[in-house]
Amino acid sequence: MNKDQELIAFVQRSVQTRSYTDQEGDYANLVKEEMEKLGYDEVFIDSTGNVVGRIGDGPKIIHFDSHMDTVQVNDPDEWKYPPFSGDIQEGYLWGRGSVDMKSALGASVYAAARARDLGYLEGKTVYVTGTVCEEFCDGENLKHLYKELDLKPDYCIICEPSDNVITLGHKGKAQIRIRTHGVSAHGSAPEKGVNAVYEMAEIITRVDELNKSLYKENEPHGTVVLSDISSVSASLNAVPSECAIYLDRRLVLGETLDQVEEAMDRLIQGKDASWEVGTLYHTTWKGKDLVYQPMHDPWKIQKDHQLTQSLIRAYSNIYNEEPKGFDFWDFGTNAITPISMGVPTIGFGPGEYKLAHMRDERCAVDKIVEACEVYAELIKEL
Repeated sequence: MNKDQELIAFVQRSVQTRSYTDQEGDYANLVKEEMEKLGYDEVFIDSTGNVVGRIGDGPKIIHFDSHMDTVQVNDPDEWKYPPFSGDIQEGYLWGRGSVDMKSALGASVYAAARARDLGYLEGKTVYVTGTVCEEFCDGENLKHLYKELDLKPDYCIICEPSDNVITLGHKGKAQIRIRTHGVSAHGSAPEKGVNAVYEMAEIITRVDELNKSLYKENEPHGTVVLSDISSVSASLNAVPSECAIYLDRRLVLGETLDQVEEAMDRLIQGKDASWEVGTLYHTTWKGKDLVYQPMHDPWKIQKDHQLTQSLIRAYSNIYNEEPKGFDFWDFGTNAITPISMGVPTIGFGPGEYKLAHMRDERCAVDKIVEACEVYAELIKEL
């Protein structure tokens, strides 16, 4: 079995190893064992549950990151191939996590070893990580990892799926919880209370109007969606005393979090309501508590940046042609942490991201091998 075949076999085992968010332990140990088999200089699992591999000991630090967790499968009987089979059919590797993002993690694990074997590591240290809980708390995993290792890379490559198209950034994100406050009363005498759900009704209409105002046909534009709603009442025979909605606001370049905060103030104006950041709390499979503040500006690396130019050369070396275009992710990633630290960051990974989280998730086998080759070439070019 050659290295490409070993890579694909590893990704198959990865897909066969279920790793829902906060349940990544078995997969972390699988990745750790593969890194050890490939002769990494150092391999360990940190206190958060991230698996970390290091090759080389030079002063220039290059970091490849992929998250290990996947969303759940609630419809296994409706998949064309079983979601944890790792079957290879029709030129694709099928299964949950094949796109988001076990193919990329496998490619980066093998790329660092490939770069070492080809003599590309002089003066360089390469870290490859498989990180936890990204689906809910993107970036928190790397905050803890960088702090624990006292590490600040010179370059970071986020290996999220891009169908092997160089990706220069992604939208910002603000997740907000709005609450309205009412007065409880018996359901038989609603006039004695104030219904918090009715108080929320106009705010919901304003949210819909805000989203429509953000829309720009055939242009990048921000969005806001109401993704959850709940109410609190003393019983099913009582007027609700509280109602809460959760908003997911995505920002394009040129929009700021300050603008989001001003918009939230306008949404609740004239209502007995308040808003707050929709803080999320998770506990990782290693028992580490994560507290996630989902408020992030959009970011983009310039095409003339050294990291971008190095990745363009690496891409051209493998594909024998210049990139036909570049991409910009609609979704958030772990990039928010290195970006906040001033670390040059870029995206590149196998898999069509439109297939992430979907039934019949699958990644083209050829793209996995090619991504590995591009990653190794990037190490050389940096």
